Amino acid sequence: MLEKINQTAEYLRSRVSDMPATAIILGTGLGPLVDHITDKQFIPYSEIPNFPVSTVEGHSGNLIFGKLGEKPVIAMQGRFHYYEGYDMKTVTFPVRVFKALGVDTLFVSNASGGMNKEFVVGDVMTITDHINLFPEHPLRGKNYPELGTRFPAMTYAYDPELIRLADEIANEKGIRLMHGVYVGVTGPTFETPAEYEFYRVIGGDCVGMSTVPEVIVANHAGMRVYGISVITDLGGKDVKQVPTHEEVQQAAVIAQPKCLEIMKELVNRC
Repeated sequence: MLEKINQTAEYLRSRVSDMPATAIILGTGLGPLVDHITDKQFIPYSEIPNFPVSTVEGHSGNLIFGKLGEKPVIAMQGRFHYYEGYDMKTVTFPVRVFKALGVDTLFVSNASGGMNKEFVVGDVMTITDHINLFPEHPLRGKNYPELGTRFPAMTYAYDPELIRLADEIANEKGIRLMHGVYVGVTGPTFETPAEYEFYRVIGGDCVGMSTVPEVIVANHAGMRVYGISVITDLGGKDVKQVPTHEEVQQAAVIAQPKCLEIMKELVNRC
């Protein structure tokens, strides 16, 4: 794995002269953030050694280097999911490469189904914590000290200072920014009403099929992390809505301006 990480990092260094210290993983419906990145350089996943290719509709497959405001960034346009059949080492491989390139701060975004009774479709939520229900842990197996400690703490998996800054920005811009716990599950099915209720009872506010593996690996690598989630549907025993992938994408696009405002300003302030 170390050889693959270094091989991929060396390839990207050969293509990009000014390597950013900030990376952003863009989720469902949030890919248009790249329209706000200037001086863009696109590198398709298919050209990058050891990179898989996303198979999900609505997820592009490019690494984008450029500037968001005044801050140099790497944007990952399209992520890899466990439900696509990848193992966790593959799902989280880009985060390992980011660290090898010198990235110290990771921003992640996603779409999720809400079970917090105060949420409405189109809300945006700062992820303050997560519950990992994936059956495979991304750190399972041999630990390489070069990548991180054997038993990393997840007490502050989502950086408290970045959360505080996001709240400050949301208040300044008049954006309703919720806080909550993200439950990570395998998918690809949307949850049953009983599952939504179960996830709420155990402490979750929303549920999705990504993010948790990348955040675990980023913490293992010593990065700061900020996560934001768009509430694209609601679930529970009293909710009759039947979600579809197309509706999730539409809801994410509607909420996109709020995410853009927060993410652009946060990236430049941190």
